[in-house]
Amino acid sequence: MKSFNKDIGALGEQISKNYLKNLGYKILEVNFKCKCGEIDIIALENGYICFIEVKTRYGTKFGIPAESVVFSKQKKIYKTAQVYILYKNITNFNFRFDVMEVTLNGDNNDFLVNHIQDAFQL
Repeated sequence: MKSFNKDIGALGEQISKNYLKNLGYKILEVNFKCKCGEIDIIALENGYICFIEVKTRYGTKFGIPAESVVFSKQKKIYKTAQVYILYKNITNFNFRFDVMEVTLNGDNNDFLVNHIQDAFQL
C-alpha cells in the first residue's frame, strides 16, 4: 500500500509541475529535503518564491486533499522553507505557501487540479 501511495504522490507531483510550468512558473526545486521535512515543489512566480505542497487522491471520499495539510504539517513545511531560504541565501523575494490538490479519476486518465495560492500562513 505504501508503494502505491508513493506512486500516486509522484504522479500528482508530475501533474502539478506541468500545470505550474504551463502557467509560467519557474520550477526551482522538487522534493527538497532536510532534517525538518520535505517540500514537494519550490517555484518562482511574479517575484514570489512559492513553497508548494501537493496532495493527490482518488476522489473525495475521505475529504478534499487540502484538508490533510493540517497545522502540524504546515509547521514542518514552514521550518523546511526557512532552511531552504538560509541554504540558498535568498533575499529580495516574497514567500508564499500553496497547496495543489490533484484528484484522479479511477475510471480513466482524467484528473482535476485545484491550485490554492497562499493556502496558509504562520
